[in-house]
Order: sequence, then C-alpha cells, then structure tokens
Amino acid sequence: MNAKEQVQDLLNFIDASPSPWHAVATLEQRLQQFDFVRLHEAEQWSLVPGGRYYVIRDGSSIIAFVAGSKPLSDTGFKILGAHTDSPGLRVKPNAIGLLDGVIRVGVEVYGGPILATFTDRDLSLAGRVSYKADDGAIASRLCRFDQPLLRLPNLAIHMNRNVNDEGLKLNKQLELPLLLTTFAEEQLPPAYFYQLLQQATAIDKERVLSWELQVYDTQKGVFWGPSEEFFADSQLDNLASCHAGLSALLDENSLNAEATSVCAFFDHEEIGSESHKGADGCFLPDVLERMSRAVGEDRDGYQRALARSFMISADMAHAYQPNFPNAYEPDHKVMINRGPVIKVNANQRYTSESLSEAMFMEWCRQAEVGWQQYSHRTDIACGSTIGPMLSARLGVRTVDIGNPMWAMHSARESAGVYDHIDLIKVLRCFFAG
Repeated sequence: MNAKEQVQDLLNFIDASPSPWHAVATLEQRLQQFDFVRLHEAEQWSLVPGGRYYVIRDGSSIIAFVAGSKPLSDTGFKILGAHTDSPGLRVKPNAIGLLDGVIRVGVEVYGGPILATFTDRDLSLAGRVSYKADDGAIASRLCRFDQPLLRLPNLAIHMNRNVNDEGLKLNKQLELPLLLTTFAEEQLPPAYFYQLLQQATAIDKERVLSWELQVYDTQKGVFWGPSEEFFADSQLDNLASCHAGLSALLDENSLNAEATSVCAFFDHEEIGSESHKGADGCFLPDVLERMSRAVGEDRDGYQRALARSFMISADMAHAYQPNFPNAYEPDHKVMINRGPVIKVNANQRYTSESLSEAMFMEWCRQAEVGWQQYSHRTDIACGSTIGPMLSARLGVRTVDIGNPMWAMHSARESAGVYDHIDLIKVLRCFFAG
C-alpha cells in the first residue's frame, strides 16, 4: 500500500473501533486474517516456534505475539506497548433522566478529555452490554449505535457573552448530560433506553443487566491540507499507535523473525492503568511468563529472556502549534511530518534513557526515517504513559516514543500522514532486526 492507502487503513480501523471493546474486536479480526490463534488464560498453552497467537483479557486488552525461531533465553522479547482507550464520556448506570420534558443521558467524565470539543457534534454510543443468556450464564455483546443519537448543544452567545474571552466552561454534573429526545407520556424514560439497547444488540430488553457505553463522534476520519498531508479523526491517541504496531507485526519479516515479537495493547491507560487488564496490572507479566514456560524455559530462562528484552512504549506526542508558542519548551518543538518523537523526562514520567534512546535512533537510521526529541516545559506538569510502569514491573529496558499530533484529547485530533508511515517502518526494523 502507498502512504495514503496505509493511513486510510488507519482511519478505517479507528472508525470501526468507537470503544476499547470494538478496538480489540477489530484487532482480533485482523490477526485472524493472518492465521493467529487465540489462547485462553484458563486453558493450558502449547506453542511452537514461528507460531502466531493472541490473548484477550476482559474484551478490551489484547496481547498478540509471534514465537521466534530461536530460544527465548537467547533472544529475549521484543515488545511494543500501546493503549486501546481514549478520554471521553461514559454513560452512568441509571442512564436516563427527565428534565422539563427532555430525556437526557447522564454521563461521567473518563480520563482527561477537552470537554468543550464534544459540544455541537454528532454523538452516539458504543461499548458492550452484559445480559443473561438462554442457558442462564452471564454473557456480553458489543453494542454500537451507528446513527447520531445524542447532542450536547452549546448555549447561544446571547446567553453566554463571555464565552469567546473566557472559554467554554461546563459544569460536569449539571451541564454534561446529553440530549436524547423529548418526552412522550407513553414512554417511561428507563424503559425507553432499554428498548434502544434491544434495537442495537438484538438482546431482549428483559435480559439486559448492565452496560459499559462510551460517547463517540460519528464523523468519519478525513485527510486534510492542500496535499492531504494531514488527517483527522477521533481516538488518534492512541489507536494510531496500535495500528502502527499491528501493521509492523504483520509484516512478512516480523512474522519470520528469530526473536519473539509482542504487541501489548491495554485498556485503562487514560485513568492510570491500575486494573486487572491495565498496563499496571499483571496481564503482560502473566502472558510473558506463560509464553516462556510453554516453550520449555524454566524460571531462570525466563529471567534471562527479560534481561535480553527491549520494549517500545508508543503513545502520541505533543506537536508544536504555532498559535500557542508559550505552551512548549522552546528548544524541543516537535513538528508534524518530521518523524517519530522520542519522549524524555528527568523524573521518569517517560522511561527513555540514553541507551534506549540511542537504540531507537539506530532503528530509525535503519528505516531511513528521521526522529525528534521531546521534553515538556519545566513549569508545566508533564503527562505520562504505560512505559514507566511496565518497565518497572518487568525490569526491561524501554523507550517512550510517539508520533506528533495536534489537539490531544480533543473529540477530533489531527496528525501527519508521513509520520504514521515512518513509525510503521521503524517498528518493522525493531521486530525484524
């Protein structure tokens, strides 16, 4: 595929993945096209050199790997880590409220979204619904409303004269409920919502028990710019990194590498990763150790494999926006379409250090790709990602990197076409080298 086709594939991937559960389902479909076999944590594993496998935990975190042709204790693991979740709005358990003849959907803020960007957009719901199956067991099913279902209308400027000077400020309790419909007397609000769930999932509303639904923007991803050198979509942070990692793993050279290659994509990064399926949990250590035992390594062999391992933590980076120069460290401005970004922080908000930086630079040289280095302004609090926690848990040398983007945590984010292609090239060198 050429550059535009590869990025269109990314946009298709994101548009098919309006929630972490949908993202993992989309990843699973792509893995199965390349003959990856699903492993279940409650079952015994049997692996063969060159085998292709994946493990899913709770529907929204997934680890895919290709068993290398050489012993793990000799080569170690080559790990790419990213996350499947994005900040936004999640539906509350008692979803429906009625106020002055209008049915509203109550929502809770998930992570750190730019709330104002969710106003006046064509919003809908996606996630999963849990229900009682025919055999009496508790099951779950993906749920997605394709049509615009909800809206968060702005207040007219005649009633908020200072909005352009002071910015839009939304009270999270009172002003975030999303407008669904006007109330008809024959429709009791809770029953109406269960009826909607039944229409979206084909599950009898009497069997629906609970749900995890998030708000998503129904607008599709697009290219923009005079030469279509940029693209915009929701959830670029961090589905763009997941797509780049999977694309590199599915390259022919990666699929036939000597070392074992791993893509680990976690939910809950945006809220701290401390969960049974988050990066600060046991999911990746559990899978790596079981992989080691399944190919005949003992505990000592597993520890030797970790000592020879390397991890790339891929999460999007802050591109320089010239309208806001004071938000950036003046000597570390990273630009769109000038290559992947190595993220550095002295306080280990990012886990990069000189050796891991140098190794990533070498893979960039092999791929004939430029790179940039990012450091946050010292007087502004720095964010973090999954790199430090995974590196600490595993004892594995790690570098934090990501592609530059604008409007991180907006409902509509932007990035560069050539950066995405370049990151795939670098990750191919990482896995295959």
